[in-house]
Amino acid sequence: MVAVGMSQWMAGRESGVRTEPEPVVLEPLEDGRRGLLRTETLLVLALSLGASAVSALISFIGSLTKPGGLKDQAATLNGSYAPGRPWLDLAWQLFGIATALVPVLLVAHLLTREGAPGLRVLGFDRTRPLWDLGRGALVAAGIGSAGLLFYLGARAAGFNLTVVPEALPDVWWKFPVLILSALQNSVVEEVIVLAYLLRRLDQLGWSPTAALLASALLRGSYHLYQGIGGFIGNVVMGVVFVLAYRRWGRVGPLVVAHALLDIVAFGGYALLAGKVGWLPTP
Repeated sequence: MVAVGMSQWMAGRESGVRTEPEPVVLEPLEDGRRGLLRTETLLVLALSLGASAVSALISFIGSLTKPGGLKDQAATLNGSYAPGRPWLDLAWQLFGIATALVPVLLVAHLLTREGAPGLRVLGFDRTRPLWDLGRGALVAAGIGSAGLLFYLGARAAGFNLTVVPEALPDVWWKFPVLILSALQNSVVEEVIVLAYLLRRLDQLGWSPTAALLASALLRGSYHLYQGIGGFIGNVVMGVVFVLAYRRWGRVGPLVVAHALLDIVAFGGYALLAGKVGWLPTP
């Protein structure tokens, strides 16, 4: 795995010189610990996005076998849990966001137990906020425009459901909850499917290419509920994110990029749905 070379980075920090993170390579573990780490990785995925992948596959099969085309069906990302009862709805929204982050806390705990400095070893910390924000914004700008065009094309070709980023009631907490949802998505996906999974696969002796494919295909699989276009688009995004993570040794910029993509998608749909002709609605 590529991680931050902390000694070089700290030396640069103390001297006042801005330095790029120096990648270091983790050696595969001895055979005695591989079984434990393999089981740990499977359990973490089963409690988080691995389970989401199975759920998305079942949902996709249901969509394929339902009368009518995929584009005539809708996939809602942020819906109401208690229509007509805004305070109860808000409680459910916040509960869902908070509990979805528990696997990330578990990953931090597991990394700390192995002697690593928690999520810092993955480059998820506040040591380089401007660096992370700048690169994250550039990645989001590149992927966002291409991703929107790909989605519109895939839906028009009948390969994708109509994605409804939000269907929340028009109440005061709508946009704050959408932002929190976007942040939760980005942290969970990038910490677990990108940084943690690559670290564990490297330790288990997987080749960089095999680890890249595993991470990218897993990312695509839990988006299958959106259709074939959602799967392909997210596999491509997964490849880009793995390459960027390997290059930078920090997951922070990718968390920023993902958060910006989701915030724009959720907020943009809330503001534009039904008001512009090019944005598909159910």
